[in-house]
Amino acid sequence: MKRIVSLLALVMLLNACDDGNLTQEDINFEDITTQSCAINNIIYKLKDKESLLLEIPQTSFTNEPNTVGEPTILDIGSANRVIYRFYNGTVSTANICETIPPATPIVTDQWTATDGKIQIFTTAVKTTNTTNNSTRITGYNHNIVFKNITFAKNSGTQVYETFPFGDYVTTATALPFLFDQTVEQCSVSKQIYNYTSSEALILDIDPTLITSSATPLNTPRTGLIGATVNKLTYRLFSGLLTSSYFCATTIPTTPAVSEEWVAASGVSNVSGIIEVTTTTLGAGFKHVIVLKNVTMKKGTNDFKLGDSFIYGELLTTN
Repeated sequence: MKRIVSLLALVMLLNACDDGNLTQEDINFEDITTQSCAINNIIYKLKDKESLLLEIPQTSFTNEPNTVGEPTILDIGSANRVIYRFYNGTVSTANICETIPPATPIVTDQWTATDGKIQIFTTAVKTTNTTNNSTRITGYNHNIVFKNITFAKNSGTQVYETFPFGDYVTTATALPFLFDQTVEQCSVSKQIYNYTSSEALILDIDPTLITSSATPLNTPRTGLIGATVNKLTYRLFSGLLTSSYFCATTIPTTPAVSEEWVAASGVSNVSGIIEVTTTTLGAGFKHVIVLKNVTMKKGTNDFKLGDSFIYGELLTTN
């Protein structure tokens, strides 16, 4: 009788071990580099004879950082699939991304996620110029975590309350910033602009900063970046930009703007400062415009122009 009771207890223990509460270490890809397929929406991780696949639209990964505590949440389902596979040999990218995958290794087992949430928290990846403390966004890091994910497998189900997938990095659109140091001014609005064939840096400058008188040595006229007066706007265009775009009563619809960044309002003696140094030049004046500690913003994104950014030189006559 004791032997029968012991056998029953052992059976119950074995069943309990397969009740969906295995430790997270059974599947751990968090430290494995995330890869992506060029021909489909699969991002994946490979580890010896295992693969962890996430099929998800690339539009799910936005170039907009999340606010702390507010990650993007997606449902696991037909639109966002999660699959864990075992193979009888070492798996490679060809087994995941090729239209006709190699015959080997063979998938020996597969767990398919049937329920749960995908949590994505996005941050900007920035490089810093240590010479002038300017920053530029080079990409976006998307930290992916599965919450309350349920895997269906041959022997039942397995549930993880929190399952870290890891980081997935996407590239950012490079902002050229190929401006020369010659700026122009609209005759009526007095708006100042610098541009190339694909980008523009526009300054709705306070007219009192551009006057027909030289500034004393080392004492430039100063102003603060604002929401209307001294508003600084960067635009990246998807079409060819020419001088005809500027100085119109209404902003033209072509070429189309693909990105727009607006400078954060300045703080006296701290940030967002405009300095204008004026000198006489023949019958006119040269105004050198410098931007100090200016931060450009787009939604939750931002980057710094640097400690001292030369906006350009404006030539005026009396």
